[in-house]
Amino acid sequence: MSTLPPRLSVVTLGARDIAALRSFYRSLGWHELPGSDGGWTAFLLGGVLLALYPLPELAAEAAPDVPPPAGGWSGITLACNVDSREQVDTAFAGAVAAGATVVAEPTDRSWGGRSAYIADPEGNRWEIAWAGSAVFDDRGALVSFL
Repeated sequence: MSTLPPRLSVVTLGARDIAALRSFYRSLGWHELPGSDGGWTAFLLGGVLLALYPLPELAAEAAPDVPPPAGGWSGITLACNVDSREQVDTAFAGAVAAGATVVAEPTDRSWGGRSAYIADPEGNRWEIAWAGSAVFDDRGALVSFL
């Protein structure tokens, strides 16, 4: 048995321009946690905290012997699963209106769902997806994915 619980609590994005990222996520209508400021900020998203932290400071803690990445895509995508096929298009349009960059337009996928990709102002990729097997609780937290 592992002593590390099987849960994801916080996703931290190292920010090159925390003010721009903070503004973008606020423009999506996401609410910051009290105590957020120009040095860090966080948004509670269905049971997982999305934190923004200055990249040099995060690198000093998490990778002290590795230089921070210069920019571009990190190879990681974050996902927001929605409740219906149609909601992919609506959420995609709302994110683009808030300043997201279009990466891939909404499309039906070979696995039976529908998804699209956007990038935030620093290139972090988000998939907006619908999968018929996804089940959420009242907070919007994913509780089952068959």
